[in-house]
Amino acid sequence: MKSDLKSILFLVLSGLSTGASWICYFKALSMGDVNKVVPIDKSSTILSMLLAMILFGETEHLAVKLAGTAILALGIFLMIEKKESAVQTNQRSGWFVYAVLSAVFASLTSILAKVGIAGVESNLGTAVRTGVVLVMAWCIVFFKGKHKQLKNIDKRELIYISFSGLATGASWLCYYYAIQNGIVSVVVPVDKLSIVITVLFSYIAFKEKLTKRGCVGLCLMVAGTLAMAIWTA
Repeated sequence: MKSDLKSILFLVLSGLSTGASWICYFKALSMGDVNKVVPIDKSSTILSMLLAMILFGETEHLAVKLAGTAILALGIFLMIEKKESAVQTNQRSGWFVYAVLSAVFASLTSILAKVGIAGVESNLGTAVRTGVVLVMAWCIVFFKGKHKQLKNIDKRELIYISFSGLATGASWLCYYYAIQNGIVSVVVPVDKLSIVITVLFSYIAFKEKLTKRGCVGLCLMVAGTLAMAIWTA
């Protein structure tokens, strides 16, 4: 019984961390460019890996993991670029702070979920976490009085939001099954390879182009992740 309660507690905390991460992440996106916010958010990979090594003793192939982590960190650094316009410069510190907070909460999400999901079936654990995130999100919406805007949402936008929700759900089911049965310090960086798709869509949808420095950073992030996935799995 105590074990079950511990699992539920950590899953709830993981859900709260997820909600906090999302709030900070979308706030950062509203203030900064997608291809600048996302790399900082993905730095949660590094925090998650280091915490997993310390808390769960995932120290096998430590040299490869540390080297991969260093390459990831360098790639993230290269992808973080200064904004050009005066208005954007004034907003820079704002989006940066929210992006960093998003990364911190995201890293805690994975660690807390690993502990919580240990005694719970992965799909049930995902449902518990999702329920917490759902309640938290709607509480914030009602607290800010934004629920009144529901009727004004464009149907086309609602369809895209719905598909985004389905994609998120599918991603979570796969992710937490992998965390339950795999090594956190390997699963997390592989999951973050989604940055490649994100950057690609940011170019197609928003015409946000990466500079040469950004491209080098992205390549380093991919290389570091693949190195850990191949040699430590």
